[in-house]
Amino acid sequence: MTRRVNLALQGGGAHGAFTWGVLDRLLQEDDLEIVAISGTSAGALNGAALKFGFAAGGPGAARSRLDQLWQQIGAVGNLRMVPWLQALQPALRLWQAAAETILPISSQGLTAQLYSPYAWGQGWQNPLEAVVRDLDFSQVGADAGPRLFVSATNVRTGRIKVFSGAAITPEALMASACVPTVFQAVKIDGEAYWDGGYAGNPALFPLYEPDLPEDILVVSINPLRRDDVPDTPLEIQNRINEISFNSSLLGELRAINFVRRLIAEGRMEKGKMKEVRIHMIADDALMNDLTAATKLAPSPELLLRLKVAGQAAAERFLQEAGDRIGVRSSVDLADILNRD
Repeated sequence: MTRRVNLALQGGGAHGAFTWGVLDRLLQEDDLEIVAISGTSAGALNGAALKFGFAAGGPGAARSRLDQLWQQIGAVGNLRMVPWLQALQPALRLWQAAAETILPISSQGLTAQLYSPYAWGQGWQNPLEAVVRDLDFSQVGADAGPRLFVSATNVRTGRIKVFSGAAITPEALMASACVPTVFQAVKIDGEAYWDGGYAGNPALFPLYEPDLPEDILVVSINPLRRDDVPDTPLEIQNRINEISFNSSLLGELRAINFVRRLIAEGRMEKGKMKEVRIHMIADDALMNDLTAATKLAPSPELLLRLKVAGQAAAERFLQEAGDRIGVRSSVDLADILNRD
């Protein structure tokens, strides 16, 4: 019997290569149907590549398209640099290593505080633009294959904007991945947008449509918990971002848990609201081991390491909880929401 599931893909810069590995493994399951995808930032890029490949040629083509996406991202290098300065990267890496050895500061942390993408003026280019525009958006927005939802944050209102169907354009994808300290805001229909992670990382509510499955598989790349207290500027900023980017997801999980509790206690009639089943694939130990700097420096070696880790995490999930899809949640929401 076919197991039908929705995917919710978090953003997290280069760490989104972990999701690449997860998707690569899931796409090899003949009896697993990915019905819809909600993605933010790197999760949106992964979702668009999967959708494009799937619409063009099925699961095998989707895997190949994901490989191509991350090969292209690995070739971009440092996401803080405009494309015409990429040739200076080796020298800048040497300077950074030397500075962090000699000085009691994080050079990347200092850059994060002082750098503005607007300082380049008209000379600024989005380093992801060529990667994004290589996708066929007639396929990304097509009816065939999984339904795709992409989230961005409206700079003016602070509210989430969900793009779907033909509204998923190159600009929508770049908006979803627009870290405001790294990229200039993306304008769509006169509105400026930043990274969708501030308002939904990822947004679950688009997956509540009546015709979609009750099962949502969250691929998490931002650790909910870190045991060590950060003490460098970059690590402090990174943890602030992780907490901020996880807050919307935790809020939606709290609402799902509340509805499930009402139904279980007989205080809400079954069928009045969707009884969502939650599953999760994550590797918090790996994400705790990586530094914040790696999110903006997608080296091929790092991306391959993350892909392999994602494949392994997906394999563990399939072995331990894959048979719960369509039956019951494999995640204890009360434990996640109340964990110290």
